[in-house]
Amino acid sequence: MQNLGVICRAAATAAIVFLALGGQNMAVAKGDLSTRCKTLPELELGTDAAGYAVSQKEYKIETGKCYKLEIKSTGRKEYVLRGSKFYRNMWVRKIEAGGIEIKATHLYELEFEDEGEAELYFTMIKPGTYKLNSIGLVEKGTVVTFVVE
Repeated sequence: MQNLGVICRAAATAAIVFLALGGQNMAVAKGDLSTRCKTLPELELGTDAAGYAVSQKEYKIETGKCYKLEIKSTGRKEYVLRGSKFYRNMWVRKIEAGGIEIKATHLYELEFEDEGEAELYFTMIKPGTYKLNSIGLVEKGTVVTFVVE
């Protein structure tokens, strides 16, 4: 019974410290989700004659901020953008493509069979370095890196 009292006092002390700090300094997200999404530089797939180059090799972003990424395909190749760690560590606000707004909780891949575009609205929830690449085109350079702080 005495151990239960010690445990309760420790829990109460931790709760008081947390409340005294107002929860401040406890979160590491740098963003404010009440603001509009920041537009990132457009990502164009297949910018060279062969259809392998991408317009942006790297994005530097922060957790807790909403971003809008417009992805355009030249249609020179079929681009299947995968990045399981990238998609798994983001919160998807919405995707807009072809005049349709898609609300989803997560993504597995984005596929561009022909020329087209999609807008991805998202917030990263975990810092790290993530790759977004196209199946079968990685060795040709169709890779984008997201450095998330």
